[in-house]
Amino acid sequence: MSVLPRGATVRRDAGPYGYERALRRHGVTHVAGVDEAGRGASAGPLVVAAAVLRPADAKALDGLTDSKLLTPAARDHWYDRIRARALDHAVVVIPAAEVDRRGVHVANIEGMRRAVAALGAVRPGYVLTDGFPVRGFGRPALAVPKGDRVASCVAAASVLAKVTRDRIMTALDAEHDRYGFAVHKGYSTPDHEAALRAHGPCPEHRFSFANVAAVAGREVPAGLVHNGALPEQEPDPGDPEDTVGAWEPLEIVTGGAGR
Repeated sequence: MSVLPRGATVRRDAGPYGYERALRRHGVTHVAGVDEAGRGASAGPLVVAAAVLRPADAKALDGLTDSKLLTPAARDHWYDRIRARALDHAVVVIPAAEVDRRGVHVANIEGMRRAVAALGAVRPGYVLTDGFPVRGFGRPALAVPKGDRVASCVAAASVLAKVTRDRIMTALDAEHDRYGFAVHKGYSTPDHEAALRAHGPCPEHRFSFANVAAVAGREVPAGLVHNGALPEQEPDPGDPEDTVGAWEPLEIVTGGAGR
């Protein structure tokens, strides 16, 4: 598990740019934050985003925080602002079928690696993740507790992932209008569970989730990890499925530098 460079410290009152500033003082020019949305949903994609912010944007991005703490209108505001001002960003959309095949945990880790690999405008020298350690980025990384609340680049990734996924779920609501996807975004609310029992699952549901599998009359696949806390392992270069470039192109990648 990576740590901050020797001698680098982050004060509790350093503010949301504290980690980036500490790393820059030790020669790391660009720091990427990574976060995901939709890990616990039983329908719709898993969305992972990475963002690299400008060092001088602390004032311009004052108020940016965990997407879950923002109103929908505020998230839309920050989404546009991050896309316009970030040095680089990337978003990876992992369909429900891929989540079923790999499990949320593995799909999430691979999505994070893909998002960082998709950053093309700048090459980050360090990666900050939200809460749990992830290896395989090809550069040092640090798990930051409540990272989407204390590190601006992670908060930016959180907003990009959340807004992207919410818009996808709203669009899916028009295709599958019996489930209320635009309201609950695929999470297992009482209304969603009632619609699932009444109408059965649609192709956008995650059939490896117990509640969906039960309604569909299927068994939950053995060996998949959805939201468990497994220790992360280094990728095996000899395993073609454990490298970033070998992952099947079933996800959509978007991104680019801001202005």
